[in-house]
Amino acid sequence: MDLGSTLFRFPYTDPSINTLLANLPEGSSCTYTRHFNHLEEFFLKLDSSFIVPSCSIHHDVRNSEPDSSYRENLRTLLHGLGNLLPSLFRGLTYGFDPAEVLRPLFYQVYTFEGEPFLFLVRLDLSAHLQEVEVLKKGTNDTTPQYRSNRLYLEADLLPLDTIEKDSFGNPCFWIKHLISQTWIGEEGRGYFVQGIWIDRDLSKFFTKLFLPPGSRLYPYYPYNSRYRTLCLSLAFPEAPRRAMFVPLLHRGIRFLSPYLPRIEETLKKTAFSENLELYQQIKASIPEGWYKEWESLRVRPYINEFDMKEYVLEEQP
Repeated sequence: MDLGSTLFRFPYTDPSINTLLANLPEGSSCTYTRHFNHLEEFFLKLDSSFIVPSCSIHHDVRNSEPDSSYRENLRTLLHGLGNLLPSLFRGLTYGFDPAEVLRPLFYQVYTFEGEPFLFLVRLDLSAHLQEVEVLKKGTNDTTPQYRSNRLYLEADLLPLDTIEKDSFGNPCFWIKHLISQTWIGEEGRGYFVQGIWIDRDLSKFFTKLFLPPGSRLYPYYPYNSRYRTLCLSLAFPEAPRRAMFVPLLHRGIRFLSPYLPRIEETLKKTAFSENLELYQQIKASIPEGWYKEWESLRVRPYINEFDMKEYVLEEQP
């Protein structure tokens, strides 16, 4: 069955930003740890702070090119972050997304055994006001300028069907669909109607399969369901590490593909549980050697300086 694909197209990139990314320093004295907040959002906590310039909130999505002030602000931000975290940005290309001006996007293409994969990083520049030092207040039209040592981001590795170019030579990435439909209905009434999706249950199913028995990494789900496919969300998105996850995703897709229709239909009827017969059947066939890449990871909850629960992801020697 042909499940189709989703198009990711980046109609604009900035040569000066790409030059900056291509000439980052080799080393950095900045150290950092990996965390999730109480909303399960991932961030890097740095031992040095960086400044996020004030940006315009509004952008016409029909305009595929950012204005000059936005580009200048992004260059300023990346100059600071690039010196602190050069390995995070090394090898990446900037792609402007007109619908997500406060979540700038960067990408890199990998190929493994003849199959293409897309690595995507989105920075979240929205101000978590309780956690940052506001240097200049925002307005109805602009975000605040602030200083922070927390960099919120999303980093995903996605399987591709094909890579094409549009009439202007810009890359077009077609994300391979492995899942037919994750929306199963609605609940609530009136203004309180909400969609019901099985992506979270799918993510639990996939992650529990490939993690060692008894492993508890909540709220980190490395194998998850996004864009109607099986992807890997990376808590280690640095250039030396991210390439190591491509074979793991490739292996997981090849292994799970025959089971995906049954998994999808099962979770449309029943919430995920490790007691599901289908889960236990598939889990029993996972080679034990596949667990070793995840054995060293631990998640530890704690209360932060704002009396909020957070989680730190630690890697044991």
